[in-house]
Amino acid sequence: MDYEKDSLRVKRRGRVRSVITYALLGLWALIVLFPFYWMLLTSVKSYSAYNAEYIPSFFTLSPILQNYVDAFTTVNLARYFVNTVIFTLATTAIMMVVIIFAAYAFARLDFPGRDLVFGLFLSLMMIPAELVVITNFVTITNWGMRNTFWGLILPSVTSVFYIYLLKENFEQIPEELYKAAKVDGTSDLKYLFKVMLPISQPTVVTIVILKVIECWNSYVWPRLITDDETRFLVSNGIQEIRENGFGRENIPAMMAAVVVISVPLIVLFLIFRKKIMAGVSRGGTKG
Repeated sequence: MDYEKDSLRVKRRGRVRSVITYALLGLWALIVLFPFYWMLLTSVKSYSAYNAEYIPSFFTLSPILQNYVDAFTTVNLARYFVNTVIFTLATTAIMMVVIIFAAYAFARLDFPGRDLVFGLFLSLMMIPAELVVITNFVTITNWGMRNTFWGLILPSVTSVFYIYLLKENFEQIPEELYKAAKVDGTSDLKYLFKVMLPISQPTVVTIVILKVIECWNSYVWPRLITDDETRFLVSNGIQEIRENGFGRENIPAMMAAVVVISVPLIVLFLIFRKKIMAGVSRGGTKG
């Protein structure tokens, strides 16, 4: 009898603990998701209905899509969107080529001073990003690349952190695979693309997603290096919308523009969320 009572008591405690845990998680999810809900709700309210609300309403019975039309017709949001896609894809593609070869060299190739050079690379992570921005701005300006895509792209085509992350994953691949491949006459380049990259796919996908998000949300550098509206990215475009008065006068249309800009990243995360989780949680490769 005592054993049954103890078992029931343990089960009750487990249920209570589960209820409390899920309640707290639900509350936290509500806090995190509410700004997105409010953004979406505001974007489907009419201009007159929004201004008539002395007390904010948490729902609307007459949603409209006119704000999304205004967001594209009143300002050149489509151009900003295309510019951002070009900038993001080009920067991410070039960066992946750079960091893959750099990580492979540090992980597998044996050359004099390798550890010293890699240590110097890691030390660059301690330099504040603001100092690098000043140097990059002077360099790009002297090269005559202001208001060009190359001026936007070049300062972002490498990352010490991503090189380190990919190098650590490459080093977790058993050395025996490399030796066996060399015995079979496989070149280093073929081994990299046929063995190492497929094994490290979760980490590679995670790096790509993080870089895409970084490029899509980039604001400071594009704001410094471009003053030509034809080269504005979406982040600069939203700021331009605010500064020229449109955003202050028509908040629902402003929110519609923000929704349009946010949707690609949300969709990207939903599609690749499993890959991202696998890349973050990947602890090693066992042979």
